[in-house]
Amino acid sequence: MATVTKDTIIGDILDIDSTTAPLFLSIGMHCLGCPASRGETIEEACAVHGVDVDELVKKINEHLAGK
Repeated sequence: MATVTKDTIIGDILDIDSTTAPLFLSIGMHCLGCPASRGETIEEACAVHGVDVDELVKKINEHLAGK
């Protein structure tokens, strides 16, 4: 997979690697099965949950690189 950016759709990440779900759950995003949340970008989700988008993108990319 290419590097995840703040514009990457959450559903796309979960489809590629479902083990990223805990990273989203850790920011309070508990509705990962909801079609609306799966269609959001990482940046949109971070804005709603008050999370630093760059930090979450870094964590996701580190997680994916470690696989």
